Amino acid sequence: MSFTATAPRTATATAPRTAVAPLTTGDAELLVATAAAAAEAAGATVSVTVLDAGGHPLAFRRDDRAVLISGETSTRKAFTALQLNAPTADLVDAVQPGGPFHTLPTALDRPLLFIAGGLPVHRDGRLVGAIGVGGGAPEQDHGFAAAAVDALG
Repeated sequence: MSFTATAPRTATATAPRTAVAPLTTGDAELLVATAAAAAEAAGATVSVTVLDAGGHPLAFRRDDRAVLISGETSTRKAFTALQLNAPTADLVDAVQPGGPFHTLPTALDRPLLFIAGGLPVHRDGRLVGAIGVGGGAPEQDHGFAAAAVDALG
């Protein structure tokens, strides 16, 4: 049995990764409170879900006056925005027959939801989580989510 020496492995040349602060529970609570306040100011009742970058729930609010399914809707909107790193409102045409994501909803374990109200949350240009708002009209939900993301800064 013989062994041959090999040259030492060298690291591939990659740009150094800078640390980006993750989405915290405090951030998530601010997102939920801001979206809920925007909805209440508009006379709407909504549920809000905030996910971290791994798709784990960080904060959730379900309004008992909202439609029962709004909690699942807000979670699926947040998941969709997170998985595709895009506002759900921008993805509606992509899932139409012949669109690039036409078969995607059946390819994942959790179904996606392509209705306005889901937004990715970025920090320093990196995806750190997502927010989903459900219960109002889709355009309202999008506005409530956008108000929350804007408040986070």
